[in-house]
Amino acid sequence: MGNVFGRKSRPTRVTEQDRAVLQLKQQRDKLKQYQKRITLQLDRERLLAKQLLKDGKKEKALLLLKKKRYQDQLLDKTENQISNLERMVQDIEFMQIEMKVIEGLQVGNDCLKSMHEIMSIEDVEKILDETQESIEYQRQIDEMLAGELTQEDEEAALAELEAITQGEDVTLPEVPTEPIPEVPEAAKAEPERRKAKDTPDREMLTA
Repeated sequence: MGNVFGRKSRPTRVTEQDRAVLQLKQQRDKLKQYQKRITLQLDRERLLAKQLLKDGKKEKALLLLKKKRYQDQLLDKTENQISNLERMVQDIEFMQIEMKVIEGLQVGNDCLKSMHEIMSIEDVEKILDETQESIEYQRQIDEMLAGELTQEDEEAALAELEAITQGEDVTLPEVPTEPIPEVPEAAKAEPERRKAKDTPDREMLTA
């Protein structure tokens, strides 16, 4: 029980315009009810006037028809008032929509102003220039590497990039620091002896 009574009431979101629209609609509904009641009454009085004429009571029938004529004028005025109320309701509701649009435009305008204050035209031009320079620099690097790297180099570079992207350490082969051993003289002379040995055999086959 304490929680119920101690609960804070939420701030109402009903505006003065909403209250005005509600009152106008209530007045319109009351006029429609009055219009409906008078219409039913006029239908009964019309039937009563016909009955009075049949009974030969012309004066009473005429008096009843005069009353009916006056009520017809009231119905016309009621219809005009209902139309005015409905038009006013529509005007207020449309004005509420326009106010929301204007509020949205104001918020957007303030946001754009704050963004313009953060970044000036000079900053934008500087960023565009730097971006263009970076693109041109990368293009030059691509052109330089296009004719230097083999297919294996390309695949190795792509594999290394994939490993870096996944956060893995790439283990590259160590470059040997020891000097390459020289080829012995006997090994260098071996191809010459084979060539000289094969030459007589080719001459015999040719003969």
